[in-house]
Amino acid sequence: MLVALTVVALVVVSAVGFAWWRLEGNIHRLDISSMLGDRPDKVADGPLNILLIGSDSRDGQGVPGASLTSGARSDTTLIAHVSADREHVSIVSVPRDSMVKAPPRCSATVPKDQWTVQQWNAMYSIGGPGCLINTVEGNTGLFIDHFAVVDFSGFRDMVDALGGVPVCTTEGIDDPKAKLTLTPGRHVLDGAQALGYVRARYTLGDGSDLGRIKRQQAFLSSVVQEATRTSLLLRPDRLFGFLDAATQSLTTDTDFGIGTMKDLASSVKNIGVKNVEFITVPVEDYPQDPNRVQWSASADDLWSALRDDEVPGQAPAPAASTEPLTVSPADIGVEVVNATGASGLAGQAAEALTVQGFDQVTSANSTERPTGVVVEYGTGHKEAARTVAAAFKGAKVRENAALDDVVRVTLGAGAPDVGEIPNRVGTAPLPPPTVSAPSPEPTQAIEKRTADQDICS
Repeated sequence: MLVALTVVALVVVSAVGFAWWRLEGNIHRLDISSMLGDRPDKVADGPLNILLIGSDSRDGQGVPGASLTSGARSDTTLIAHVSADREHVSIVSVPRDSMVKAPPRCSATVPKDQWTVQQWNAMYSIGGPGCLINTVEGNTGLFIDHFAVVDFSGFRDMVDALGGVPVCTTEGIDDPKAKLTLTPGRHVLDGAQALGYVRARYTLGDGSDLGRIKRQQAFLSSVVQEATRTSLLLRPDRLFGFLDAATQSLTTDTDFGIGTMKDLASSVKNIGVKNVEFITVPVEDYPQDPNRVQWSASADDLWSALRDDEVPGQAPAPAASTEPLTVSPADIGVEVVNATGASGLAGQAAEALTVQGFDQVTSANSTERPTGVVVEYGTGHKEAARTVAAAFKGAKVRENAALDDVVRVTLGAGAPDVGEIPNRVGTAPLPPPTVSAPSPEPTQAIEKRTADQDICS
């Protein structure tokens, strides 16, 4: 989020020519294009996903992640999702002890079905940002547009440039490893203290990374609040000091320069702190090791919401479009995929579609177990997909460049029965359903806090 704050602040400093070029020259660049494997589809003019990495490089020397053998670890990993309409930002914290599928030896050429379970924070150490991006994209389906790495020294200097950041702790902290001692209550921390605060782990609560993530999210909320309510953005001297410290500690991809950051900042400058939220990936115990965690079923809901550019944990607004359907069902090829395990569901849906004039319907089964209904279409076939989606109440519609002129319908848990579409062909009644999709399994709630929330909560 410190990177995100840097981006917002760049809107103000962009008018100062000498500062612009100085800041541009501060940022280290790293071309990772050759390190990336098969990638998810990128949606044109869609949301932005930015991978923010806090490196545990302690000496402040060199470029974090610039060498695949650097050995620096991703002490903190955040995925910032900026909505396509630039009205909402979700900052997702990934627990460093998560066990996930990842490419062996960080090889970009190993097929995903040959990936092995590894610890999350090892990926950056083994293969730098490229390996971490491959792991993120392979496990979430999100296309990562940019990355930025901030090292420990940069974090410390940014906090000092802000003049300190207020925090609130309900318990005393005495952590020699983090070099931090605090009494319960509110404090304003300088850079060194702040670094200890966001890293303290073993002497607080149960010593897990989850407790530390909550403190980090509260701290970042305080940073946003402090920068918003103080004169930082109106004081060129303080602002430049902050930006100079921030950019000197940054390593980014070759396309994430000051100009790109300024454009992004301009697009989100009126977003408001209440529309910035922090989320932790839902996890559960990892059976093979009590000191590790694995993502729970609710994590799938989180990634699905972000892929669909929705606010996680919030029901999407009902479709407002009342435009008439423009493609006849007789002109559409449809593939119905049963991803529920309920035998006969795809055939039943295919029959109900055929009765309405879809005379090019095939069916298939899948071992994946999503929820709801997803209607996918190839480039240029959105209107055909709208006709198909009209038969499935609440269906999500998305483009899939890998498809040609066939619209694919994937039925998941909780999928509704096929309904009647407005432009159907013929009048024969729909056959009564005899098979129902299973109900979705209860899932863990997605925990989150907004940037305007009280730092003591």
